Amino acid sequence: MPELPDIVVYIEALEGRILGETLLRLRVTAPQLLRTYDPPMSAVEGQVVRALRRVGKRIVFEFDGDLFLIIHLMVSGRLAWAKSAAAIPKKVGLAAIDFEKGTLILREAATKKRAGMWIVRGEEALAEHDRGGAEPLEIDVDEFRQALTRENRTLKRALTDPRIFSGIGNAYSDEILHAAGLSPVKRTGQLTEAEGQRLFEATQRMLVEWTDRLREGTGGDSPDRGVTAFRPDMAVHGKYGQPCPVCGSKVQRIVYASNETNYCATCQTGGKLLADRSLSRLLKDDWPKTLEELEERN
Repeated sequence: MPELPDIVVYIEALEGRILGETLLRLRVTAPQLLRTYDPPMSAVEGQVVRALRRVGKRIVFEFDGDLFLIIHLMVSGRLAWAKSAAAIPKKVGLAAIDFEKGTLILREAATKKRAGMWIVRGEEALAEHDRGGAEPLEIDVDEFRQALTRENRTLKRALTDPRIFSGIGNAYSDEILHAAGLSPVKRTGQLTEAEGQRLFEATQRMLVEWTDRLREGTGGDSPDRGVTAFRPDMAVHGKYGQPCPVCGSKVQRIVYASNETNYCATCQTGGKLLADRSLSRLLKDDWPKTLEELEERN
């Protein structure tokens, strides 16, 4: 799922193409995509895009009259710039937003379509799409610590909860925790002052660093270029079984539902393996507790 750095770069790429341009036509071929009916789609047609903004992991188009078009890409949704009046791809295409200079195609290459689009009027209606999390790049360490410790959660859950922090998801939370040298299952209430400071610094550093990397990678090109959950230069996310770039130990993972948490046991948990919910239940007492035990079994 595109997260804060991805959305920021998406918006920057779009600004160069559609800011100040008139939205000529909104075409939707997937009926489940549009989640509102009032105002209708026709309300944004003929309107000039006055601003683009990020609300959490959502991209917001702002028009005159407090009118907003909201897009949530979810896990597999992507935006691509195409020639004017381009056809919507049959299998993966969801919608097209036509401008004189080109067309923005919304597609989703997944069996289950989860991306959403809303048309709302008024800041109050827009605010309903804001989960209320603090902007991680706009707060100081005290505000960060206050948000983090509001509930006693695991660090992984706290970082990815949109009610606590805005725009951080599965991928960048893995990178942040690795950079901070902290276990994903450590409780927020157990953090020392030094660990809280380290996590705050790692959060800001990783989000800024990855935003800059994405800017360099896209070079202002098509907004979907390089937007993916897995990147070859990430330290641990999506790197299960590969060597940690810091210590060389194999990256481990915790699998739950359709997601997984990747971490380095040597750098983050003192060499302790975190129990995978499904495998540890199956293996019970045979579950290896340390990297040494795991290596001996292998």
